Amino acid sequence: MSTTEPLLRVEDLRVEFPTEDGIVHAVDGITYQVHRGRTLGIVGESGSGKTVASLTTLGLTRRQGARISGRILFDGRDLVSLSEKELRSIRGNEIAMVFQDPLSSLHPFFKVGAQLVEAVRAHRDVSRATARERAVELLGLVGIPDPSRRVDDYPHEFSGGMRQRAMIAMALANEPKLLIADEPTTALDVTVQAQILALMERLQRELGMAIVIITHDLGVIAEVADDIAVMYAGRIVETASAELVFAGPEHPYTWGLLKSIPTLDSPREEDLVPIPGTPPSLINPPSGCHFHPRCPYAQPDHSVIDPSLQPAPGEPDHHVACLLEAEVRRRLWAQLRAGRTPQEALDEVGLPAAPWLSDPSGLPGARA
Repeated sequence: MSTTEPLLRVEDLRVEFPTEDGIVHAVDGITYQVHRGRTLGIVGESGSGKTVASLTTLGLTRRQGARISGRILFDGRDLVSLSEKELRSIRGNEIAMVFQDPLSSLHPFFKVGAQLVEAVRAHRDVSRATARERAVELLGLVGIPDPSRRVDDYPHEFSGGMRQRAMIAMALANEPKLLIADEPTTALDVTVQAQILALMERLQRELGMAIVIITHDLGVIAEVADDIAVMYAGRIVETASAELVFAGPEHPYTWGLLKSIPTLDSPREEDLVPIPGTPPSLINPPSGCHFHPRCPYAQPDHSVIDPSLQPAPGEPDHHVACLLEAEVRRRLWAQLRAGRTPQEALDEVGLPAAPWLSDPSGLPGARA
């Protein structure tokens, strides 16, 4: 990782939402950083807190009554302490976000060009004519054909991939220093996904932006990310460069994510291996390690001791929150990578298995 000062540094961020059922601990003390010109991939299951963390960076969770603590340092300023007016000057200008669903993000009653014009004029003192020229330029930048004509189309006249490109164009309207992309390829076919990812990489090279990409798809992460943060139940459980995470993952949850995706060399009839159980409640999260109820390798004390992110031995830029010893983790992963089941891997290492491996009814979310 770069030794220069990061553009974005999130420190011990906590985001809680009061509800009738209790406090939702959506983000539970996460720390990460993003450097200029690099891409951080935040990966995890739905409900892990990925999107909430990024919405909080933009100040958007304040409107939902969130309780926020910690620091979000962007270019030397703590965004948590800024007023709403100060945040508005940054949002869409220095930090921009591409939201998950472009059809609902673009207003259906206004032409795409008109919405781009407003995005430009919100932060630039320019005429409508100049802003329209910028809108046409932006549509061309993101690869929309015949931009001078398509600028007057409505969102429903764009295909899904073109709408996503239009959202990226809107995010880039004021050449932000940081682009946050929330599931930018969801619901797009594989060919369009590849085009969108290639577009983001090209624009990053040309504009020098930092990018945070939020996804549950490790295939997307492998394609574009320089660094990876793996989130589970509101916490970051592993963070490192993409090379380190894919070559030698250290956390059992990361193992589960990697084993649940198909590979080209897998037999066609081989079943995918999902992570068993369901994510925990963020109102009443498990004690100790939050992943222990679903972890095949959990030991009895893992329900009591709460792990913190620690450097992996010999890899100071690789941090993991796991109570298993590093040597044991690496031996287990070597067995899993060789095609062994969790039970076989545990037998080889000489550790007892979690009780639910023999009795799945003990899994969270299991049917009685």
